[in-house]
This record gives sequence, structure tokens and C-alpha cells, in this order.
Amino acid sequence: MNFLEERILKEGRVYPGNILKVDSFLNHQIDIELIDRIGEAFYEKYKDKGITRILTIEASGIAIACSAARFFKVPILFAKKAKSLNLGNDLYVSKVKSYTFGKEYDITLSKRYLNKGDRILLVDDFLAIGNALHGLIDICSQAGAEVEGICICIEKGFQDGGKILRDEGYDVTSLAIVSEMTDDGKISFKDQTA
Repeated sequence: MNFLEERILKEGRVYPGNILKVDSFLNHQIDIELIDRIGEAFYEKYKDKGITRILTIEASGIAIACSAARFFKVPILFAKKAKSLNLGNDLYVSKVKSYTFGKEYDITLSKRYLNKGDRILLVDDFLAIGNALHGLIDICSQAGAEVEGICICIEKGFQDGGKILRDEGYDVTSLAIVSEMTDDGKISFKDQTA
């Protein structure tokens, strides 16, 4: 069992609808030491890939991306979920349906910061069905940037997102893959050592 799985077992809570709450350390209140360990783990996996940018989606992925970027010594970009007046109109845009909120929205990213030839590492806190990541992949495709890897803190392995992305040929690294969550709060993980 790794450090993130241990923390999930200690503080994670299961809610109806296959919701795993880890807001005490990952995406509401943030444990910086844990985030730094996550960033370092992602760096160790992809340090030889020539990463030029780290891309995430607001808001929960930003802290994780910042930590990883410190190790890679590259900037982070984050796609916005709402169009801001100060972004202008020169944007990459992709549609994403949120699993958690059950609604569709546009994500946007300024064309100034993502370019053809960039080598991108996608980072996010959760992977369930993969909609947010497919939106980020679409933005990278529009820019002519190459996705070198996808880094996920917690993957819900009982949903299809990780399988779909891997079948599409993406190198997906998930630090914790939840294989089952029960109504009584039990959480099981996929053995990744095999």
C-alpha cells in the first residue's frame, strides 16, 4: 500500500453515488507535504519525457499541478471552466460534462500559452469516466501539442475512464486506483504491483 492509499483509508469518506470525499487533505483543505510527495512521484515517472508544460483544469488540479511543476521546472496551465472577460477571444475551447456536478460546460485556455510542439503532462485529482481529461486532450490536439502522460491522484477503477484512456494509447499513471467502495464506507484498491 502506498502513501496516498494509506491516507485515503485514514481520512477518505464514501458518499452515495460513488463519491469519495478526500477534502480534508487533497481538494478543499490541502496537505502540502502530501501534495509534494505526489508531485515528486509524477516527476519520477515522467522526468525523461521532455515535459514543457503541465496542464490541468480548475480548480482541484491546480495545487497538484503546481507541486509537479516545481520538480519539472516548467509552467502550469489550467483550463478555465467559465469564460473570463480578461481572456479575450483567442481561445482553445472544449466541451466537458462534469461527472460530479452532472452538467456540461466549456473549458477554455488562451492560445498564447499552449503551442505546437509543446510536450504536455496532464494532471488531475480524480479520474472517473474521463470527460475532463478528454476535454484537455482535445485542447492539446487543437494546439498541436503532444500529451506525454496523464497523472491522476485517485482513479475510480470501477468506472471506465482509465481503461478508455489507456485503450486510446495514453500513458496513465494513477497513484491510487480504487477498485470498490461500499455503502458502509469500505474502500478497496487495485493491486498495482502485479
